[in-house]
Amino acid sequence: MTDGRGAELLRGGGGSHRATFLELFLDVVFVFAFTRVSQRLIDDVTTSGGRLPLELTQTLVLLLALWMVWSLTAWATSHYDPERPPIQAVMVGSMFGSLVMAVSVPAAYGPHGLSFAAGYVSIQLGRSLYLTVALRRHPQRHLSGRILVWSGVSAVLWLGGGLVGEDARLLCWAVALVIDYVGVVTGWPVPRLGRAAATAWTVTGEHLAERYQQFTIIALGEMIFVAGVGFSGSDFTLLRWIALIDAFATTVLLWRIYFHRAGSVLVEAVAQARQPARLGQSATWTHLTMIAGIVTTAVGYEVAISEPGGHADLVRVAAIVGGPALFVVGRARFEYEVFGRVSRSRVIGLLLLVLGVPLLGRLPLIGIAVGVTVVLTGMAVADALRARGRPPEHPASPM
Repeated sequence: MTDGRGAELLRGGGGSHRATFLELFLDVVFVFAFTRVSQRLIDDVTTSGGRLPLELTQTLVLLLALWMVWSLTAWATSHYDPERPPIQAVMVGSMFGSLVMAVSVPAAYGPHGLSFAAGYVSIQLGRSLYLTVALRRHPQRHLSGRILVWSGVSAVLWLGGGLVGEDARLLCWAVALVIDYVGVVTGWPVPRLGRAAATAWTVTGEHLAERYQQFTIIALGEMIFVAGVGFSGSDFTLLRWIALIDAFATTVLLWRIYFHRAGSVLVEAVAQARQPARLGQSATWTHLTMIAGIVTTAVGYEVAISEPGGHADLVRVAAIVGGPALFVVGRARFEYEVFGRVSRSRVIGLLLLVLGVPLLGRLPLIGIAVGVTVVLTGMAVADALRARGRPPEHPASPM
């Protein structure tokens, strides 16, 4: 027997499919969270020395935890009605938990480890427990129930990791994160209930696609924020002005490359897909790759602004070149998801970035940054030339 009060929490066929103001309010917290992650990466690149691989792994775990929180919240508001007070309560709780995680990022492997873990666990467990109870006897409660079981298992490692030393903490949190991501990929299987296929999420495709677009804009905005803060705290020399202009140009190019056709028709692609949840799930990993690329690019260009004539060691070259390269990899996959093909400009641009590292490594940091911008400019120009005089391309997702 289906409980009518539980059914009221699910999205119906009518109503607006646009993101609500409360969802955009949540995104503001993640702007701050991204600045904390970027600052950690900047510290890793500039001060870590021989501990760099360990420090980068630590920061990656924090970034993946934040992405897990945001993506599952986006899926929840695409599955449930965000205009309902119970779902709004979930959103507000997630917002505060995300803020706790964000303020804990700088010292997450120091004295603030337990607060970071508590923020994460409170969101993951709290959301699932609340929805399982609120849905009452509705069949959809089994979906949140599965997530609750898996979140409960990983919560032991998250909270336990917050109580132990730095190296043991990284191990505990890494294993906990693997559990959480495996749960997403496999559909959170539990005894008797089995697993939930992607189709169990009766998502509103247009809403989910719009949330991905908005989050990409947030990441790009954070890139401008990091560049601006780095520039304003230094002397306004000519080289730094060039580096700032170059960082801004790169941000605009990443925006252009993302939204040129594939990004702009994502809503249409998901809406037309036979299984919107399957395409949405695939786009989750694709956007994670692009977001990681944007965050890394922000770090690389902040370093170039701080030391435009600085020595181009391997770590700094990897930050300045690797971020855009990672973004292009995700963008190529994104194009395949939407159109079922990959443009030659993506492949050529990626090859130029990777194969050009030995040459770029001989230049000062500002030279490397400008070289990357030239490659991205060529990619954007190729997109414009290919589209000139042709009708807008419609989605043809192979999914």
